[in-house]
Order: sequence, then structure tokens, then C-alpha cells
Amino acid sequence: MVRAAVAMIALIGIPANAGAAQADPDQYAPNPGIESTYLQPGPWAVTEKLGFGCCDSTGAKFDVWYPTDLGGAKHPIVLWGDGTKAVPSQYTYLLRHLASWGFVVIGTENQQTGSGTDILGSLNFLKEQATTPASVFYGKLDTAAAGAIGHSQGATGVVNAMLASDGAIKTAVPIEIPKQALCSEAIKCTDTRKLTSGSVFFVNGSADGFISPSTQALPWQLAGLQSNQAYYEATPANVAKAWATLNGPDHNDVQGQPDCAQASNPCTSGVYGYLGYSTAWMMAQLRGDVAAIEAFRTGTGELLAPSANWSNQVSTVMR
Repeated sequence: MVRAAVAMIALIGIPANAGAAQADPDQYAPNPGIESTYLQPGPWAVTEKLGFGCCDSTGAKFDVWYPTDLGGAKHPIVLWGDGTKAVPSQYTYLLRHLASWGFVVIGTENQQTGSGTDILGSLNFLKEQATTPASVFYGKLDTAAAGAIGHSQGATGVVNAMLASDGAIKTAVPIEIPKQALCSEAIKCTDTRKLTSGSVFFVNGSADGFISPSTQALPWQLAGLQSNQAYYEATPANVAKAWATLNGPDHNDVQGQPDCAQASNPCTSGVYGYLGYSTAWMMAQLRGDVAAIEAFRTGTGELLAPSANWSNQVSTVMR
């Protein structure tokens, strides 16, 4: 089963185009309000630099996406975690989108990020850049406001990086986090029961039933963390958490540029549904956006309302 999982998780895709475009309302009709706002590109023009710096623990380079004009207030940091055998450029549409909302985004070109070591290493790299006079990031980064987003193995990696960060990574968005039955030496496990602080927003596609299922037949206490529901429920109560399932997408839709034309299989529609609330979560957790926080509020938040696009919406976010 592990060999089959590795083959399915492997993301051997075509590097994406760097151009940003408006989200297509014919492809995805967001919830009115916060999702609609953050589905659209932000106010910043974006600079992309592949191979910007070197190196992580394996010798892989770091790629960056950032607001072209870094003047004014310091910018929060978003760390990216690749899926198995993928590189950050395969997620260019999503990463440019985040940068357009004022974040400095960094991803290692390492194709095995499950341990979280090199995701955390990318934060340390940017911290050094922030204190290096010759760097474009000198004095421009809010290094105390760092979050992480990852896909598949990288979803495991961002949780592991957060666990190892001693509080330096404030929040994580695991997208299509693999069930623990798929762990191997290469594809690491994570355990959300070990989280002690911060916040987590789990997102999965409803068609991704093999790698990142929404629920599981047996209680997770008996079978381990084999579903998004299990990872969510195992996250301690003192950690702000939310979970929602996109109706329709499969394992690799998040690679959409924005549709499935350049994404690895399986992909059903593209990245559209992953843009709005993932960006809003980072705005809420790293920039204190009050309206964005309200979208996730327990019981009353926009995300939790009945929606054609979303199911399994739950949250413990109180403010």
C-alpha cells in the first residue's frame, strides 16, 4: 500500500507559468464576503525569484515570491511545503496569490519536505536575510509573524516544522494531509496531539479519499490519525483550529495554474477553491485582520455557513 501511495502522491508536474490572473467566476463561485474578497489577487505587484538563495540541509535552493514594493510596514512570512517530488514553481499561482496580499513567501526546492526540517530552515534563511544589509529583505520582514502552508507530504511537513519551531511558526494550513497509514521512511508522519500553541486550518478535497480522506471508519483512537477529522479532533483544545472540505477537488487541484491543464493527476477543477480562505486564514493569524478572523468564528463564521462549495466545516476560533 505504501508503494501505491508513493506513486499516487508523487507530483511530477510541469513548472507553472508565473503570470497572475483574475479568478474565473465561471469556474468557482465563492461565498460572498471574506472568501470572495481573498479569492481575488491582492493589491501588491509580485516579484518571483526561483533559486533565490542557497541552501537547505540537502543543498536545495530556496524560491521566493514577494511584494515588488517592500516599503512601508514589515511583511509577514509564509513558508511553503512541497508535495512529494514537487517543487514550489508547480504551485506558482497559489504562491503568487499569497504574495499579492503582502506576504513574503518562501519554499525550498527540496522534494521531500515531510520532516519539516527544511521548511523550518527556510524561515531561518529569511531571518538571516532580514539582517543582511545587501539583501532585498533587509529590515523588511516581520520575522515574528510566520506561518506555513503545505500540500500532501508538505502538509505533514508544515505541522512538523511548527512542532519543531519553538513557537516561531504561529500557524499552519495543511492541504490534503496524508493519513498515517501512508507513512514511510521518506513520507514522514506527524501527530497533531503534540501541538501546544498556535493555530491550524485543515483543508482537503472531497475526491481525495485515498490519500487525505475526510473521515475514517474506525475511531481515530483505535486506528490512528487516518483522516482530516482525526487530525482536527486530535489537535489540543488550546490550539485554535478549523477544518473544511472543498466539494469536488482531488489530491492535486492545489497545483492548478489556475485550472488543471498544468497540474499533476488527479485534478478535477484547479486551485480556485484553495485561494480565498487559505489567504484569509493567514491574514487573520499573521496580520490580525478582524474581518478575516470573523469568517472562522465558532458557530457564526462565514466558512461555517451552509455552502455548495464546502462541507465538514468546524472551528474553535473564538477571536
